[in-house]
Amino acid sequence: MVIYLIRHGIAASPEEYDTDSERPLTKEGDRKTRKIAQRLYELEIQFDLILTSPLLRAQQTAQILQTVGLSSKIEESAALAPSGDIGNWLEWYKQWQEIGSSSLALVGHQPDLGHWAETLLWARSQDALILKKAGIIGLILPETGSPVGRSQMFWLTPPKFLLP
Repeated sequence: MVIYLIRHGIAASPEEYDTDSERPLTKEGDRKTRKIAQRLYELEIQFDLILTSPLLRAQQTAQILQTVGLSSKIEESAALAPSGDIGNWLEWYKQWQEIGSSSLALVGHQPDLGHWAETLLWARSQDALILKKAGIIGLILPETGSPVGRSQMFWLTPPKFLLP
């Protein structure tokens, strides 16, 4: 199983909105995210499913990924909200893994996605992986059993390496 942890694009300033969940992508965030999504499409990357945080900026990022043809399916997951629980996601993943899909995108937030990647790689978070806005971490998860501490990283890409 291949998963891509994708941080949302550049979002509006927190001071401009009553709640964090309402913050949309900025025009620049939308533009850059579209360029990155197009580059992923050119690299022939496809997702069986895009699982997204319920926050607006993550949902908009997921919709951009879908719009360029990276996946036809998007689902929302509370586990991907800020301070979401990887344990809840692991329970979901165990069931989802049984359907035999091969590629999954998780759209969420930093530092959570960095912590999740570290947990999947080393079975503990070390605050070492930092994912830039619209950046991507690619992991290969084992085909059976828990992926915690048993996964392999094949990609850690800041957005500047995907922008033309």
